[in-house]
Amino acid sequence: MVIERAVAADAGEILTLQRAAYVSEAQLYGDPFVPPLVESLEQIRKVVEDAVVLKALDGARIVGAVRGRVSGTTCRVGRLVVAPDRQGQGVGTALLTALHEQLPEATAFDLFTGHLSGGNLRLYRRLGYRETRRERMDDHLTLVHLRMNPAESPTV
Repeated sequence: MVIERAVAADAGEILTLQRAAYVSEAQLYGDPFVPPLVESLEQIRKVVEDAVVLKALDGARIVGAVRGRVSGTTCRVGRLVVAPDRQGQGVGTALLTALHEQLPEATAFDLFTGHLSGGNLRLYRRLGYRETRRERMDDHLTLVHLRMNPAESPTV
């Protein structure tokens, strides 16, 4: 597996991957309109151009992606996606680790996930992310906000 920066031409494949990866999340929360499932190709192209978007390649196939956007000294991490057939094989860990390395100017990395997303929460905690707060969105979704400080994390 190779991890490198995504380019605008990758947007279509990233969109397909993102939709495949988020179907299980939509089912878990009973919401077919979670933002990653309704994001457009043009929106993804714009993110690739304006943020750090990394892709994980297995040969020519994109099997994972993650976004990071630095604001001040904090990187906001988003849309960590891994192909359903590659989940649990270290792709997400490799992508997050690479993002941390790509953005040494960031003194903190923030992200969020849903409260029922146990696999995501385990991954983030294993990589040194700690819960900072919970935000109730509605009856079926509470967002868990997490932060990782590279200087305090043994994994980075």
